[in-house]
Amino acid sequence: MKKNKWNKLLAIREDIPKKWYLLGILFTFIFLFIIWNALSFMKLVDEVFLPTPVEVVISFILSMVDSAYWGEIGISVYRVFMGFLLACLVGIPLGILAGTFKFAESLIIPVSEFIRYMPAAAFIPLIMVWVGIGEPAKILVIFIGCFFQLVLIVADDTNRISKDLLSASYTLGANRFQVITRVIIPAMLPKLMATMRLIMGWAWTYLVVAELVAADSGLGYSIMKAQRFLDTESIFVGIIVIGLLGLIIDRCFAMANKKLFPWAEGGN
Repeated sequence: MKKNKWNKLLAIREDIPKKWYLLGILFTFIFLFIIWNALSFMKLVDEVFLPTPVEVVISFILSMVDSAYWGEIGISVYRVFMGFLLACLVGIPLGILAGTFKFAESLIIPVSEFIRYMPAAAFIPLIMVWVGIGEPAKILVIFIGCFFQLVLIVADDTNRISKDLLSASYTLGANRFQVITRVIIPAMLPKLMATMRLIMGWAWTYLVVAELVAADSGLGYSIMKAQRFLDTESIFVGIIVIGLLGLIIDRCFAMANKKLFPWAEGGN
């Protein structure tokens, strides 16, 4: 009986009972928490570099009751969403074009492949020359970090749509515009939502980089300011807050995807 249970748990790409899945998540977080406690309370790492969980929790609570800290959260959320939305508004249509027409692919994909390997931080001096050091500069850093990856993934998602589906639409009398708007775009929407969810995660990872551009507000700025004063509790709080915000937004994308496209995940 036990052997069958273990075989089921270790089966490749097979579902497991929900309780076992939740236990796996719980075990991981508890294990990391124990390691953190052991390293900090036993002084295996200097407290200047690794504060105790209790100190971080206290700092977190103090930050959450501070209205100014919520202002830092708000400006960071604004920057992330503006960079993400700008990347989507420009990148999704270009990705669909590149995945639909080979000529458009030749114009868009090679350039995107080339630039995507360039770190967004390397563009900061140019961005400061182009648009200054205000809010547009920070949004543009996040845009650059997301845009080229988004174009490539959307193009790949579009290109994966079955040619049989396109042939069937032509047989039924659809013209080129109708094939794009009524076949290709609806067929790729579930994958597009998953792609946007992935890109949103990247947008949050570029936040701290974006807030290196002469920032005087935001979570990334708070982390960098805490680093200058060796305030590691505040650094941990900033990292945790960014992680929690990213997780909440990720879950919202996941729920929206499941609600809008239940068939994509095996629903009814």
